[in-house]
Amino acid sequence: MGIAANELSRYVIRPTLIYLNRHSASAEALLLGVAASQSALGCALHDRRGHGLYRIAEQRHRSLWDDYLARDPELASLVRGLASQHAFLGGPHLELTVNLRYATAIAWMLIEQQATPLPAADDLLGLAKIWRQTFNPQGRLHDFTRAWQHCIEPILTQAS
Repeated sequence: MGIAANELSRYVIRPTLIYLNRHSASAEALLLGVAASQSALGCALHDRRGHGLYRIAEQRHRSLWDDYLARDPELASLVRGLASQHAFLGGPHLELTVNLRYATAIAWMLIEQQATPLPAADDLLGLAKIWRQTFNPQGRLHDFTRAWQHCIEPILTQAS
């Protein structure tokens, strides 16, 4: 079992998006759905496809820094501020596995880099399309909606 969806949202995703000045209900829902689709909310934090909740590959991580964040030093500094002081220098990709807020910021930057308008927070198909475009081009939209229904919907229903 991974991290409870409501706790991941409340203690990791929302505060990270607020810190980055990027918070919206749609952004929060999208990142929650990505975490559900990529790692079943943390049931598996590392495999050949990538690291952490969002399964970000080392090459994507590196190219995000080189091709996107390097163009905006203020934003890069903000994101870097979430990384561990010394651990990041020795193993920056490990931060994607062990540092949930840093991984969330990087996942959001990957989404932002695509410059795709966000759908409404309850538009699962729209969220699934962004997940597929950004994280899993071979993925099926049904994979996202099924992960949402399995990992997130039961928790959100209990919380209401």
